[in-house]
Amino acid sequence: MSTDQHTAQTAGLTWFKSSYSGTSGGDCVEVAAGLDVVYVRDSKATGDRPVLRIARAEWAAFVRLAVR
Repeated sequence: MSTDQHTAQTAGLTWFKSSYSGTSGGDCVEVAAGLDVVYVRDSKATGDRPVLRIARAEWAAFVRLAVR
């Protein structure tokens, strides 16, 4: 899988928190879909902190394997 840490402006994206994340904070994963990539970040890593940028096809392959 080719991923990179991406620090470009992602403020216009809509972020979704994992359904496995509790309401008391802690370790949470969020994803946002761009035009041709999916962004993944720690929910506490907002602002200019790096996020992973993954091609949509590679993200789809990951999700297919994860839900088995």
